[in-house]
Amino acid sequence: MALDGAFLHAIRQELKILIGARIDKIHQPSREEVVIIFRAIGGSKRLLISVSANSARVHITNNIIDNPKSPPMFCMLLRKYLGGGKLINIRQVGLERILFFDLECTNELGDKVLLTLAAEVMGKYSNIILINDENKVIDSIKRVGEDMSKERFILPGMAYEMPSRRERLVFLTANNEEIIDAISNSSNIELSKALISIFEGISPILAREWASYATKGLELNIEDITQEIMDRLIFIIGNTKKSLLEMNNNYTVVKSKEGMLKDFSFIRINQYGTLMYTSEMDSAFETLDYFYTERDNIARLKQRANDLFKLLVNTSERITKRIVNQKEELEKCKDKDRLKLMGDLISANIYRINKGEEKVLLENFYDENCPVVEIKLNKTMTPARNAQKYYSEYRKAGTAEKKLAEQIKFGEEELNYIDSVFDALTRASTENEIAELRLELAEQGYIRYGKMKGRIPKALPPLEFISSDGYTILVGRNNKQNDKLSMKTAEKTDIWLHTQNITGSHAIIITNGKIPPDSTIEEAAIIAAYHSKAKNSSQVPVDYTLARHVKKPNGAKPGMVVFTNNTTVYVQPDEKIVERLKI
Repeated sequence: MALDGAFLHAIRQELKILIGARIDKIHQPSREEVVIIFRAIGGSKRLLISVSANSARVHITNNIIDNPKSPPMFCMLLRKYLGGGKLINIRQVGLERILFFDLECTNELGDKVLLTLAAEVMGKYSNIILINDENKVIDSIKRVGEDMSKERFILPGMAYEMPSRRERLVFLTANNEEIIDAISNSSNIELSKALISIFEGISPILAREWASYATKGLELNIEDITQEIMDRLIFIIGNTKKSLLEMNNNYTVVKSKEGMLKDFSFIRINQYGTLMYTSEMDSAFETLDYFYTERDNIARLKQRANDLFKLLVNTSERITKRIVNQKEELEKCKDKDRLKLMGDLISANIYRINKGEEKVLLENFYDENCPVVEIKLNKTMTPARNAQKYYSEYRKAGTAEKKLAEQIKFGEEELNYIDSVFDALTRASTENEIAELRLELAEQGYIRYGKMKGRIPKALPPLEFISSDGYTILVGRNNKQNDKLSMKTAEKTDIWLHTQNITGSHAIIITNGKIPPDSTIEEAAIIAAYHSKAKNSSQVPVDYTLARHVKKPNGAKPGMVVFTNNTTVYVQPDEKIVERLKI
């Protein structure tokens, strides 16, 4: 991830609002997280320090994290030494991934003492260390002895030493000549990798963005760098430096087309082109809060819904395989007319056929050219019985054709239904939504009620939005809610929307008998497209019609409807518009 020394510099700048504030409360929600609540100007601020290997960070958070009933020992130690302490400074050495919080505290004798809380944000080596005024370690959230490291010990009573620091340029203080000289004398490797080795505190995504801007998207080695490329590189580094020092950053979150969070930075990210989606945030705090909270929620929900994902994938594969087999059998049934022809030709030429023959050559008088047709016979049967056998096979093929067509249609409808549940599951954002989908699958016979834990979930209300013109737009969270919205909630004059031939939620514009403007219909279509399987596509077709034209066929699965008198509009799903209109 991109929580590098440069991003930490931006965090330090934003954290300066805490200088002068006093510590009100200290919590330790988990083994690797500490939350310190400061009484600051404008209200309390919650400082989160996480040393988890895959989410190490430090920032102000608005999230409320549950605390254990009994505070851990490290939490008790922090309360003892830091309780009521006043934050007087926040330091960072160069662009090292360490923030030092200097606090003026009162000891047991009532004397003022200076203590430092070091937040080391270094992946699996992250730590929170309390240091006294003699630079001795009081304790740490992770004690590091000789069994864990041979180079740097972090134990109570030992002198605090910073991690070994390789001599590299700090782009915030280096001049252009130093940068050019360092790049020119570096090894002949890919430019982005060279930048990481040259500069302290920059992440791979930042190095790639610099290199991508300088080379206009080409992957070049150091020996391929021309003067023009060098000039562009110096410009983008200088521009980044200016933005960071002036706190004029463009905080960006990068997502895959499937909506998975990939990375973040304090500058605009253009290196991925159309392969990734980016969204901008207002601050470093908001960026980290959003990125890690969203990522953790997705991971937790996916873990809870893992069995449903497996069930739906396996069910989909089984149905698909069955449909393929049925279509192969249906293809064979197309030969049924030839069976009837064989029976007719035998019946018409029965006087020419003798019992015991294995085959016979007969003229096809149904064809104007009267070609000779070879017909296989069962030598143990009479000619009449052979004819009846072909007629019997013809009738069986006709019956099979009809049945197979029905089964294929049913299978394709079932496959669409499973696909719609899978789509709803990928968009589920709460445990209650997952529980509702589990209940729906139980009602449809895909899982047993016995496998459902706890009570039947209370149905959540539909998602609600307000268009720019003031019209309410409702969106179903799952198939059962889609049915309720379309068949019961919607009035006849309301407008119903759904992505064309793409699984997704039903959307309803509450019109109150009025005709909504085109802008409202477009916004509702964007919302419908966003809450569909085509969320990450472009130019998504969305059908809309009056709710009176939407019907549910008898016996149809949840969420399955038919509609007429529809119009199609093409829209681009846009998360920013959806979030802006959401209530």
